[in-house]
Amino acid sequence: MRSPRVRVRRPRMRQRRIPEHSFNRVAPNVLTLLALCAGMTAVRFALNGNFQAAVYAIIVAGILDGLDGRVARLLKATSRFGAELDSLSDFVSFGVAPAAVLYLWTMAALRSVGWAIVLFYSVCCALRLARFNTQLNADPAPHVANFFTGVPAPAGAGLVLLPMFISFEWDDIARSAYLNALWTTGIALLMVSTIPTLSLKRFHVPHRLVVPTLLGIGLLAAFATTAPWPTLTLIGALYVGSIPLTMRAAARLRSAAEPRRAAPAESPALLDAPPHAATLGEATAPPGEWRH
Repeated sequence: MRSPRVRVRRPRMRQRRIPEHSFNRVAPNVLTLLALCAGMTAVRFALNGNFQAAVYAIIVAGILDGLDGRVARLLKATSRFGAELDSLSDFVSFGVAPAAVLYLWTMAALRSVGWAIVLFYSVCCALRLARFNTQLNADPAPHVANFFTGVPAPAGAGLVLLPMFISFEWDDIARSAYLNALWTTGIALLMVSTIPTLSLKRFHVPHRLVVPTLLGIGLLAAFATTAPWPTLTLIGALYVGSIPLTMRAAARLRSAAEPRRAAPAESPALLDAPPHAATLGEATAPPGEWRH
């Protein structure tokens, strides 16, 4: 007789949970704090008159701000604390630092008016971030789900510094305090507006375009390192030019999402009437008395 087989149970490998104090949990917050430090360092550079280094510091803050959220989602380390810290860092790096740099660069020539304008920009940035925080758990409308509402804070900081990019590479006419006053006011209003703007968070690259996209990013990085100010100027111009396109795309999605109005139901008399009766206006005549 064959001996019965004895099944040996192998111990199951338990998945190790990431402890709360693990570095993976705090890595996104570290990037957020580094972005905040970069924004404050930009103010220090501007106080010393090194405006190009100040702009570079704000750009570094923008890069770190773009990484912290993606790292948090990748490591599954998102938290309410991280979201609040990110908003505070964004306000310092993209609301306070650009305003201080602009004031020290050229807006001080307008004295109290120049200070009021950069202060207005900071207030608009704070309002834009506050509105964004209140909409974190809300479901956006389908026609604006793929867009930002207004210009986001990092993009607003880049746009408001666009005259500095032009001045560093070409003519000092972009340093005009009056020109910067108008430009700063317009960017501030765009930040608190409800205009749909470009968002790359839900942008998916098709498989056939992965290699061309990587080549394009490499080419962009090459130009950014060899000719940073013309490259940043071109990026800013393309972003501003994309705003009418995003508005048009959102309008199309909104019109497609609106339910079509149902056609009015036909009355029973019209259903029983001959085809020519409705055209003669005799649908109410009793049966058998249709006039030909």
